[in-house]
Amino acid sequence: MKYLFMVVLILMFTGCLSKNIKVKKDIEDLKNIPQDVRFYTKNIDVNVSNQDIRQRYEKLYFRVWNIDTPPEKVQNIQWPFRAYTIHNSYGENFQPLNQSFFDKMYENSNFNAYGTLNKKAIALGHLNMRGFPTVQPLIKDPSIAGEGFPFDYLQNSTVSANKPLFVSHYSIDGEWVYVFSSFTSGWVKSNEIAFLDKQYTDLWQQAKQVLITKENISLFSNEGNFLFKSKIGMMLPLIDENDNDYTVLTITAYKNSQPIYLQTSVSKKIASKEILTFSKDNIDNIISEIAASNYGWGGMYNQRDCSSTLRDQFAVFGIWLPRNSSQQSRVGKVVSLENLTDEEKINLIKKEAIPFQTLLYKRGHIVLYVGTYEDQIIIFHNAWGIKTKKDGVKGRVVVGKSIFSTLKLGKEQEDYDEDGEILRNLKSMNILTGNH
Repeated sequence: MKYLFMVVLILMFTGCLSKNIKVKKDIEDLKNIPQDVRFYTKNIDVNVSNQDIRQRYEKLYFRVWNIDTPPEKVQNIQWPFRAYTIHNSYGENFQPLNQSFFDKMYENSNFNAYGTLNKKAIALGHLNMRGFPTVQPLIKDPSIAGEGFPFDYLQNSTVSANKPLFVSHYSIDGEWVYVFSSFTSGWVKSNEIAFLDKQYTDLWQQAKQVLITKENISLFSNEGNFLFKSKIGMMLPLIDENDNDYTVLTITAYKNSQPIYLQTSVSKKIASKEILTFSKDNIDNIISEIAASNYGWGGMYNQRDCSSTLRDQFAVFGIWLPRNSSQQSRVGKVVSLENLTDEEKINLIKKEAIPFQTLLYKRGHIVLYVGTYEDQIIIFHNAWGIKTKKDGVKGRVVVGKSIFSTLKLGKEQEDYDEDGEILRNLKSMNILTGNH
């Protein structure tokens, strides 16, 4: 039924928006710019060790297990009710949402109980963190390019299996709990988490951690039961190891609200006991894994958007990045690009940016600088589409995946919107090494 719904929704989407949305295969950058990361790393000499920052990284990773009250005021976590109203919100049927929907969501959010539970927990599987306690989507005007499907604005983010959580309170109906992860917060289903006592969260984070370095590998208990798929950046406590495998601790289910602890074998081919050295081979391997992700707003459909692409990519190197692009652009050494001409921006980037260690930011989008090709700046990013404009009407040429491109992606497209160009709108670059 879920897949039938998706097919119907996609057909509605393409039928309603065919005038403004185009899916093109003849994007010049995708044909002319090498799409293999090894092309860009072959001539660089990178071997930066980040072992000294592991302690700080793990402190941030586990921080929600070391607090006793919510880290945000209740007014701050109520932001979706201020951002989305009947004036700009539509449902899955592309019809405006009425006030009764928002009233119901607010009532069920049970904000009077905020900060009354205050328990530590763990994600049992891959979780979608929601702005309202509902799986129902909220989209903006589907007649406008860059809105509508697949942009569900209630999708805050995703959390991988066995990630630490802090639980503030239950919704009125008990189906949802409001949780904080190390990098964001939102509503998740109450049956998708397990509560942990402090003694176990302490033991978990004090153990040597194994970092997962490969995507979508099925992990099984030692009894042969499927647990969950691997995700880059996932950390699991080490129990034992042999020549080929690590034995790690996992939690994937609970009985009477109590966690069940399981031992799991993880191949050393997909995991590491140490933060990865920032070397050519490691960069090649991790970006090749990350590049397999299509575009997924807020991590929807187990994919990634621009900021989660970079966040997960740098996690295994011990570099902690916040969740959204604006916050990520402030990490490390920040160099402003505002009030510069396009040529001045290009010259400054070529002069100061370090390949694979520098982010370039424009409002709403962030990318990784990887070097140059035929004297053009090349970036790696997960992009939804190329902006177009015809007779004042905005459109999109959909890309929908991770790519290597120039800063003028799509410049050859009919009705290319120069005002939406990446280069023209760059605000800053930030070099992550040295201060993260």
